[in-house]
Amino acid sequence: MTETEKEALAAEFALGLLDTAQTARCEALAVEDADFAARVEAWRRNLIEIDMAAIPEPPPEALWHRIEAGMAGAGTGAGAATSPRSRTTTTTKWLSGLWSDLPAWRAAGLAAMAACLVLAVALTVQIRSIARTPVLVAVMMSDQSRPLALVNTFRDGRAELVPLEALSAPAGKSLQVWTLWDRARGPVSVGLLEAMRSMKLTVDGLPAPIPNQLFEVTLEPAGGSPTGRPTGPILMKGNASRTEFGI
Repeated sequence: MTETEKEALAAEFALGLLDTAQTARCEALAVEDADFAARVEAWRRNLIEIDMAAIPEPPPEALWHRIEAGMAGAGTGAGAATSPRSRTTTTTKWLSGLWSDLPAWRAAGLAAMAACLVLAVALTVQIRSIARTPVLVAVMMSDQSRPLALVNTFRDGRAELVPLEALSAPAGKSLQVWTLWDRARGPVSVGLLEAMRSMKLTVDGLPAPIPNQLFEVTLEPAGGSPTGRPTGPILMKGNASRTEFGI
């Protein structure tokens, strides 16, 4: 099940749109899958807030005129047409017939809820898509101006290394990733690996990335620099630039 399918299923379950079998399946899934249960609970909280925010609306005067018009000719004589009791009985029957047409009301309600659900799911997916789009990107180049890797940084502070070419450290050596945003602080190690691969960089506790922040990879002894600062040759480097989502 994809993220979008799971989100849509959680929303339908919270809205009560599923049949008996699907509801039982979702109840079991909520017990087994904590992520799904959290999504259902989030939808329920959001729907309660929407319901509580609704303002009660009295029926418009035109509705009563339409009811009276629908009653015209329903009586069996002049006395019945003018009798309050007869009029009350006729109105009750007319309204009873109107509200007893449950399939039509349910179909209209489901159509409206389905439209809201599609919109809500689309908005949720779009928000999550934006969250997965980097706001800063650093293209790390070799001395020959050859792009070797990217560093993507995200709005929530995450950063990742994405290699563009294969590169492995020689025996007894390691590749170490550094970042520099303040020369007074100096470079800080954010990753250590034996060969270039996609990886999450260790930026927890560091300031949020900024434009022109430097990222570089150096060749260090196995296990990393013994001094906490770059000691080996710089294999690639690049400065972070804003993307359209970082404006």
